[in-house]
Amino acid sequence: MSAMSAGAGEPGGSPAGVAPGERGALSIADRVVAKIASRAALEAVGTLPPDAAPPHATVVVHHGSARVRVQAELDYPGDIGGRCREVRRRVVERVSTLAGMRVPEVVVQVERLHLAAEFRAARERVR
Repeated sequence: MSAMSAGAGEPGGSPAGVAPGERGALSIADRVVAKIASRAALEAVGTLPPDAAPPHATVVVHHGSARVRVQAELDYPGDIGGRCREVRRRVVERVSTLAGMRVPEVVVQVERLHLAAEFRAARERVR
């Protein structure tokens, strides 16, 4: 048997003589980052109203940073500003952690407000 030195043939070894910056790069597609952001927004929103669509994100990635736009539907009445802040916080945290990208901007666009069931029922009784 012959002894092998740590190198390209072993897991975790680095190719001999190749500088770290020249070994390659990891590229994450915008659509993958968008899926991470959409899932993070869904986690932040929590339970959706019965007829609400799940949050949808679009992302533009440039030089290791991601600018995110999230479209969400929320229930009403509720703390809309607080929920939007939570969506922004969660998206920044998850994209930073899972994709390793800076997130300088998260725009949360509330597409639709859904009246809570108890208010909808009370409103229908008044008519």
